Amino acid sequence: MLKIDSHTHILPRVMPKWSEKFGYDGFVHLEDSRPGFANMMKDGAFFREIGSNCWDAEERIEAYAHAGVQVQVVCTIPVMFAYGAKARDAADLSRFLNTHIAGLVQDHPRHYVGLCSVPMQDPDLAILVLEEAHAMGHRGVQVGSNIQGVNLGDPRFNDFYAACERLDMSLFIHPWDMMGKEDMEKYWLPWLVGMPAETSRAACSMIFAGVLDRHPKLRVLFSHAGGAFLPTLGRIEHGHRCRPDLVAIDNAKAPSEYLGKFWVDSITHDPRLLRYILEMQGSSRICMGTDYPFPLGDLEFGQFMEKMSLVTEDLEQLFAGAVLSWLGMEASAFD
Repeated sequence: MLKIDSHTHILPRVMPKWSEKFGYDGFVHLEDSRPGFANMMKDGAFFREIGSNCWDAEERIEAYAHAGVQVQVVCTIPVMFAYGAKARDAADLSRFLNTHIAGLVQDHPRHYVGLCSVPMQDPDLAILVLEEAHAMGHRGVQVGSNIQGVNLGDPRFNDFYAACERLDMSLFIHPWDMMGKEDMEKYWLPWLVGMPAETSRAACSMIFAGVLDRHPKLRVLFSHAGGAFLPTLGRIEHGHRCRPDLVAIDNAKAPSEYLGKFWVDSITHDPRLLRYILEMQGSSRICMGTDYPFPLGDLEFGQFMEKMSLVTEDLEQLFAGAVLSWLGMEASAFD
């Protein structure tokens, strides 16, 4: 069975010290650590340690082959978005990352699919970088759940979504810059509470603003199983119904009408939750994802799904069919 991981992250091992290059802080670079590891540094301070599986293409292919997974959809780590930087500098950084991923795909076309990065703080420049990345062979683009506090349903992004449609580029929404993070740093709460909330924020803002109606060919995947959106859809739907004066001001359609019109990945860590999402979305809109190589991801490569006594058709969708439809690709691309 073909297996494709829809959600993985990668970095180039060598990159400029962006703060020195651009003349101000706010960027991440890598410094040597112990053998096989590197330190991510931000503004001169330690951010986190990463291993060689965050940059070594061959090591990753071997690890995936051991798990029986053939293909990885790769994108950068969200801390590299640089939405708070000057737009032209964020564009330079994005181009550097996009060139790296494009080279990876060119060298290993049967094992990697690329998602680009773009400077979303300047939508016109983001479209230009998106077009360049499309010409390099990228199949989609990764975008953060908010752009310096601006929700993804904001009209300023309409032309960007139209460009994604025109270029047939899939859209991957990943939480980042979690709201309230300054007030809940203890217990890793920004990752455990903030990330699911951020993804729901993105889904709600795009649905309530009518983005999926204005851009019907836009193929959107919300990471981490859609975050808190699907588990709390009953509350969201009730709010839309009982306070339309607050919620339905730009879109009268019920949120539940959009089920099956977007994709989510399978990172639930709980077969009970996945069964619920399967009931809501159907297997054709759920893509196997891991968040590799980070520890909060599914580092067993979706094995829990194979233990759920699902029918073969559902498993084929979860492991490949849904990902292929989101990317607009055929399985033969990996023959």
